[in-house]
Amino acid sequence: MDALSELKKEAEDALDTVNEHDTQKSKYMTFKSGNEHFGLKIQYVNEIIQIPHITAIPETEDYIKGLINLRGKIIPVIDVRLRFKQEAYQYDDRTCIIVINVNAVIVGLVVEKIAEVVEIKDENILPPPKMGRVERTDHRFVYGIARVGNSVKLLLDPDKLLNDDDFAAIEQTNTMISVKD
Repeated sequence: MDALSELKKEAEDALDTVNEHDTQKSKYMTFKSGNEHFGLKIQYVNEIIQIPHITAIPETEDYIKGLINLRGKIIPVIDVRLRFKQEAYQYDDRTCIIVINVNAVIVGLVVEKIAEVVEIKDENILPPPKMGRVERTDHRFVYGIARVGNSVKLLLDPDKLLNDDDFAAIEQTNTMISVKD
C-alpha cells in the first residue's frame, strides 16, 4: 500500500468514527502547502481523492481551478497554494484533493501533499499572532497555531477559504448545470 493510500485509509477510519467519540473532535487532517503545514478539523473532511480532470471556469479567480465531477456531483476545486498567494507549482503524483463540506457546500482543495491525521487538544492551540497594523493575507484563513511534536501546524478556518463572491459564483454555476440536466 502506498503512502497516499495509507493516509486515505487513516482519514476514512477517523471520519467513520467522528460521530462516535468525543476524542475525534480534536482530530485534524494535516497537509503541506509551500513550506507550511496546515490542518483542517477532520469533521470538515469528506474524503481524499487523486486529481481527476478539472474543467476550468472562465472569468473566475486564479485560485479557483474549476469543477470536477465526483460520482455525478459537480464540485468546485480551489488550489490552496494559489489561494494563499504562493507560487504555483506543477501537480505530481503526491498532489491530491481534500473534499470538504463548508456551509453545506462541497468543495475540493488541491494540496501538494497529505501529511497525517493528528490529535490536537484545544489547550495546545494558540491564536495567530498579529503582524503590525495589517494582518498577513494568509492569517485571515488561520484561526490557530498548534505545536505537534517538533513542528507547527497552521489551523485553517474552512469558512474563510471561500469568500461571498466565490460562493455566489459556485451557486450560479451549479444552478446552470442543474438547468442543463
